[in-house]
Amino acid sequence: MLWSEAIRRRGLIDRRDFISLAAGAVAMPAALATQPSMPGRGAPRPAAAAAWSDAIIVNALGGLENPNPNSAGPGDSAAQNQPVQGFEALSLDERTVYEAHASGLTAVNVTMGYVAGNMDPFEYTVAEIGQWEALLRANPKDLLKVYTAADILRAKAEGRIGVIYGFQNAAMVGTRPERVDLFSDLGVRVIQLTYNPANALGDGSMAPENRGLTALGRAVVERLNANRLMVDLSHSGERTCLDAARSSKQPISINHTGCRALNDVPRNKTDEELRLVSANGGFVGIYFMPFLTASGHATAEDVVAHIDHAVNVCGEDHVGIGTDGSVTSIDDLEAYKSHLAKEIAARRAAGISAVGERPDTFPFVVDLRGVNQFRELAGRLQKRGYTTGRIEKILGRNFLRFANDVWGA
Repeated sequence: MLWSEAIRRRGLIDRRDFISLAAGAVAMPAALATQPSMPGRGAPRPAAAAAWSDAIIVNALGGLENPNPNSAGPGDSAAQNQPVQGFEALSLDERTVYEAHASGLTAVNVTMGYVAGNMDPFEYTVAEIGQWEALLRANPKDLLKVYTAADILRAKAEGRIGVIYGFQNAAMVGTRPERVDLFSDLGVRVIQLTYNPANALGDGSMAPENRGLTALGRAVVERLNANRLMVDLSHSGERTCLDAARSSKQPISINHTGCRALNDVPRNKTDEELRLVSANGGFVGIYFMPFLTASGHATAEDVVAHIDHAVNVCGEDHVGIGTDGSVTSIDDLEAYKSHLAKEIAARRAAGISAVGERPDTFPFVVDLRGVNQFRELAGRLQKRGYTTGRIEKILGRNFLRFANDVWGA
């Protein structure tokens, strides 16, 4: 019997049994056992990596994958946010790890578990957490699981990539807020309440009703607060975001978004949402996505403009980056277009696509990708007049401060 099926049959099992299952009962996939040794602390870095080498860089929503077609890897939010028929073993290729190190990345919030599809959200999520545990055990020199803000600093000091376990949909909680306790014990540190459609907790950004947070949603927020987990309002509808910000007893975040004042699409946040989140000590991460501009062809300067607007609304202590992508970039953009068209079609058919997603709009910023993306952003912010201190806040120090407030040191 699969261990996930055993969990389903028993219901909400004893927490210690559950933790034991998730940490050890999933055998290491053959793909992990046969991975070549990957560059770690001793690996040579490109010369360009010297710039901003002392900065803490935290991607508040990203991935550790090779996004090129026919290349699979974990934490691929673009792949996970479409219908998935089954569960595939995770793997991590050498290029992905090398380029993550070379970029200067310190830590990344990686999407795992259920986002959308016809699988059981709870079983799927538990199984993938187990796979991630195996992945981290297989790569101890390169990856470090993040529980607290101190672990982000430890990752920096040890030359490893901090992996933050995060959800982009809280559907796996079902109608049982106490499941938050279990996910907390398994090391999940960020739970986004909704994806684009509505769920039992509230409305996503594409739900036309804009209902706001439900009674169950309020109970889940309360449970998240009790466990000191991040309440992430990315993808949420406006009323759901405002309701959650007001009901949470701890600061909340919008880990990957843009500013609706600059481009009025549902995936971006209004100034009211941004202001309320920051006023309560929260965090706002700006993404590198097509939603930043009406054309859908966002540029590096669009990213800078949205960061600048968010800083003006929220203050310089509450804004960072959540790229919604990985460091490794697409090698052949022309060849990628056919793959992208199929992906967009699948997302539309599943009802999870957002306004602004089109086959001709890449889910990344073409001139702000690859191993130099963070250094390129820093350079553009410098040209905009940002000081080194302010840039370091945006690259990661603001997320670190927020993490310390929510998770503790």
